[in-house]
Amino acid sequence: MSEGTPLAGRPSGLVGRRIAGYLVEGEIGRGGMAVVYRARDLRLERTVALKLLAPELARNDTFRHRFTRESRVAAAIDHPHIVPVFEAGETDGVLYIAMRYVPGRDLRHLLDRQGPLPLAAAVRITAQVASALDAAHDHGLVHRDVKPGNILVARGTDSDHPEHVYLTDFGLTKKSLSLSGFTRVGQFVGTLDYVAPEQISGKPVDGRCDVYSLACVVHEMLTGRPPFRRDDDMALLWAHQYDDPPPLAGRCPGVPDAVDGVLAKALAKSPDDRYGSCLAFVAALRAAAVRTPSRSAPPEPPGWARPVFRR
Repeated sequence: MSEGTPLAGRPSGLVGRRIAGYLVEGEIGRGGMAVVYRARDLRLERTVALKLLAPELARNDTFRHRFTRESRVAAAIDHPHIVPVFEAGETDGVLYIAMRYVPGRDLRHLLDRQGPLPLAAAVRITAQVASALDAAHDHGLVHRDVKPGNILVARGTDSDHPEHVYLTDFGLTKKSLSLSGFTRVGQFVGTLDYVAPEQISGKPVDGRCDVYSLACVVHEMLTGRPPFRRDDDMALLWAHQYDDPPPLAGRCPGVPDAVDGVLAKALAKSPDDRYGSCLAFVAALRAAAVRTPSRSAPPEPPGWARPVFRR
């Protein structure tokens, strides 16, 4: 970092600064414990996304060691729908992660701008995210925070593949936070609208918690809102643990009834009652998507047949 400039308290003042071989160009986004910048890799002359963690995290030895180990695991995953991690380390008491910079918008912006997506588009996006999640699970990583803001949607290659989806912000820090004393008893790491019941109750989690969160995202892609909306946080947490997800009937014309059953299984309260993998969830979703929607009206006959057509 440039001459004695601390990160703490000056997140907006880092533009133009050099941090561990990266020149900070602009802020991309921020969360409670980190800020992500667009930066220039001065060694390889490429644009990267540079995530800087809050300085207090680097002062915890347990967190720092877990962060280093989990960053190496994430960097070892080579998958077309996972944002590659180039480097992770510490400089001047600040932990950082350098990742591929993906131009375009995240799914959160897409939904805010366009509203609900057609079923075919939702299935395409879900399949790419599911593939990324299962690849991470195979390496022992659980994302723990699948949500529209962590799903990047870039331009695809052709009309058959109109978007290319990347999953970002893996649980590199989330698991370490919970195991390093940075979350209090009764807290969990995740986003309320998409958090699995076992995360809320503090039980051990595996890849099936990502199945639940991904199903919440699918519900929002189809309806424009997550499955559970409540007036306060406690009511929302209760809903995730005890309430049945609302059916799509009446809100998604043309979506087959069978999709409701697929989402209900993926959103089961117990992990044992869900799909065993994200791709198994997608396979069921695809099968349900091609069934004839029972809520839609029978197709109209062609014009030449109408004089003799009888319903």
